[in-house]
Amino acid sequence: MPELFNPQQLRAQLRPLPGREAPFTLSDAETVFCRYYQLHCDNAQQQMGYVELAGFRIAVHRFTPKTTDPARGTLLLVHGYHDHHALYGHLIRYALQRRLAVLAFDLPGHGLSSGTTGAISGFGQYQDVLKGLIDICHQQMPGPLHLMGQSTGGAIISDYLLRRQLPPDAGVVLLAPLVQPAGWQGIKLLHSLLRPILKQVPRSFACNSHDARFLTFLKEQDPLQSRHVSVAWVSALRDWVPQFLALPSLPATVLVVQGEEDSTVDWRYNIPVLQDKFPALQLLRLAQGRHQLANESEQIRKKMLNWLDTHWQV
Repeated sequence: MPELFNPQQLRAQLRPLPGREAPFTLSDAETVFCRYYQLHCDNAQQQMGYVELAGFRIAVHRFTPKTTDPARGTLLLVHGYHDHHALYGHLIRYALQRRLAVLAFDLPGHGLSSGTTGAISGFGQYQDVLKGLIDICHQQMPGPLHLMGQSTGGAIISDYLLRRQLPPDAGVVLLAPLVQPAGWQGIKLLHSLLRPILKQVPRSFACNSHDARFLTFLKEQDPLQSRHVSVAWVSALRDWVPQFLALPSLPATVLVVQGEEDSTVDWRYNIPVLQDKFPALQLLRLAQGRHQLANESEQIRKKMLNWLDTHWQV
């Protein structure tokens, strides 16, 4: 394994995100972090830092392609619950290969961002963070802007689209998007019982990818993984689901990839809901895909990325 980094120390040492014209440099601690998660990209320049949004210090990581031709746009990458941006190296490298700049970040309570671990008081805070980062992309990054979200990241993007929309040239990709999780009725019942007495419950690490090495890394070697599920986060999800269902539909082209072995989200319920919200939705169903599509086996990821090559206009 590469040299282990100290999450608390790195979080405290992050500097304000440099401007677009600032030199592309990483501190020694940031370099160790990138090596640990294999985020060093020979074809990109990198900057790390933080921005203040919605009362949080949000960790941000910018990748700019090293190319004589200008970038074709920017991908804003939104991770899922319990994840953080450094787990998404496969998608970052894929976007760079397509000559997109990438802005990746950690949601509040995740990774290197501030906030109670895994918690949020309401999904509206996620919206405020996303809006702030979209504004930064418009100000500092090459256009057009594209959005990609995994699981909860997909829920955040879907909500943003239905409330605020995006320019017509924006591409949107949702991977295993969340509307409601698997076993939602039981989760709500258990939540009603536990909410008055507990703030968190132990987390079980699901077998949500065919990549055994990735699963081992998450459980045993990733210092940014939470060992608990926040009861407050489930409360926020319970509030958000009916609000989302009440939003009007939008005739925007949205690309959705869903694994049929996904036992984390209730995809048989979620996909029809999203098809109703986005009538122009285009769907790839992967028979062997599990929930962590950003970190599935190479064979399954290749099928997904080949499909995106032909359907995602960049």
